[in-house]
Amino acid sequence: MARLVSLILLSLLSLLSPAFTESKDLSLTIVYDNNPFRRGLETRWGFSCFIEGTERSILFDVGGESHVLLKNMAMLDIDPKGIDIVVLSHIHYDHIGGLPGFLEKNPDVTVYMPNSFPFSYMDAINNAGAKTVGVGGPLKITSNVFSTGELGTWIKEQSLVIKTTKGLIVITGCAHPGIVNIVKKAKVMFGSSSKVYMVLGGFHLIGMNESQVRSIANELKREGVRKVAPSHCSGDACRRIFKKAYGNSCILIGAGKRLEVVDALPVSTITED
Repeated sequence: MARLVSLILLSLLSLLSPAFTESKDLSLTIVYDNNPFRRGLETRWGFSCFIEGTERSILFDVGGESHVLLKNMAMLDIDPKGIDIVVLSHIHYDHIGGLPGFLEKNPDVTVYMPNSFPFSYMDAINNAGAKTVGVGGPLKITSNVFSTGELGTWIKEQSLVIKTTKGLIVITGCAHPGIVNIVKKAKVMFGSSSKVYMVLGGFHLIGMNESQVRSIANELKREGVRKVAPSHCSGDACRRIFKKAYGNSCILIGAGKRLEVVDALPVSTITED
């Protein structure tokens, strides 16, 4: 009798509890960067990050040279044909130059780019067989992945925001509109109380003096950013100062660096290799 009661209680609890959904890991791999990390990969001025584990696989920026992008992808066992979406942050060549060679390998992608890109550029991508989507304001790209929309006045740029239960992950190309402004925009998109788990990519702090960089690091801390991973145009001083400010929560990344966010949706931990 007691066993029967227990079984009934368990059945009732299962009806009241949310259905179990298997979580997937989120993988962020730096394919193209001017900072070295993995031996054998080429480094060039520019940026590209491969995002895997989301509903659709994404390549954020494509670096400046197709042959470097494709060589590094091959060494990292990333198949261009396995990529569904390409997101271009802004018009500068070191973020878009690798696209023609990539499209020769895989034209069956959707390319998201700021509306400020020339129509001729969009036409060239369409003629290569890809689909283009112009981005003005904030936009959902795929499940849990969003664009901030075009930000900035002089150089229009979009950044990527991945929503996880651990917080927001913000990926930037060059952060021309200001890395703090981008983080604030991401928080506004999901509510001012939103937590920012990590900011990764180019912070555009190269050439700034140490006092300015230190001030920006402190601003990001005040915004609640838990982890930072500056690369590309961030500069050596930025990486050094942010490492001092954030300690182990500052991850120094470069070409070939892979971050694995385990059980990404929801997120539980982050590991490095």
